[in-house]
Amino acid sequence: MAERMITDVLAKPDAALEMTLRPAVFADFTGQSKVKERLEITVAAARQRSEPLDHILLNGPPGLGKTTLAHILAKAMGASLKCTSGPTIEKAGDLAGLLTNLEAGDVLFVDEIHRLQKTIEEYLYPAMEDFKLDIIIDQGPNARSVRLNLPRFTLIGATTRSGLLTAPLLTRFPIRERLDYYHADDLQTIVVRSARLLAIELEPAGAREIARRSRGTPRIANNLLRRVRDYAQVRGDGRITAALADRALAMLEIDENGLDEMDKRILEAVIAKFGGGPVGVSSLAVAVGEEPDTLEEVYEPYLIMEGYLKRTSQGRVATELSYQKLGVKPAESRQRALL
Repeated sequence: MAERMITDVLAKPDAALEMTLRPAVFADFTGQSKVKERLEITVAAARQRSEPLDHILLNGPPGLGKTTLAHILAKAMGASLKCTSGPTIEKAGDLAGLLTNLEAGDVLFVDEIHRLQKTIEEYLYPAMEDFKLDIIIDQGPNARSVRLNLPRFTLIGATTRSGLLTAPLLTRFPIRERLDYYHADDLQTIVVRSARLLAIELEPAGAREIARRSRGTPRIANNLLRRVRDYAQVRGDGRITAALADRALAMLEIDENGLDEMDKRILEAVIAKFGGGPVGVSSLAVAVGEEPDTLEEVYEPYLIMEGYLKRTSQGRVATELSYQKLGVKPAESRQRALL
């Protein structure tokens, strides 16, 4: 239960506060310098031609700024932004309603676009290419197709798993950008900015401590800042120092490498229960009591990036760094798995 609460803290920020901390212009957006430069050039060129942006696909792990970039792009173009997500579009009529209510130059942002139903996805193809929508009216012998003209709009899709997108949809995005995990220096800049907006008294060393334990993710950095702020308010004088941040994060069971209790349970399961691997994601999910999709999208990317896990064709394998982290020798783990 404790680790689930910690995961909820990291993964589900308060929506109103997130909007407050979200940068509104490119100048305030920290990190992803190459992606930001390319998008700024795209915006400048489109504005010079007085044309809407080409369709854009933003790919990357959760919490790296895909939604923020969509808001920034729409504002930079002086366009209205309409937001939805793949799972909420359940039938073709839902998509038709969204598209027919757009005005020229509007931006439609579809989060988790890889979760669109395939039948609905096919309606997007003519809408994205020719700005036309073919819908079926009535059923059976009375069924007929009606073509609607759409204004020129920009579709911005966000996905955490671009590999699940079909090739026809993927190729209809002329602009495809991947967001990577942030460096600690960039995260420190983000934490300092957020602390200023929230009127939190924060020392540089305290900001650094929070940044380096934030798993390379701005959303987690902002969430940890809020939790450390609460700790400083109740157990300190309100000022966040490195020592206080360390105590607060230790209470949240987040170690010096940014690993929380669930991360350690995953590594322990791979090593102790499966002899270091390989182990399939479904078996691993059962062992740690988590959903396979959550493991793949939330926990695995960071563990793989930091070198704790390897993903092979046979399954997940623990690395030497994992054994060092848990203080276990490879031979011991294999022996335990056999018991």
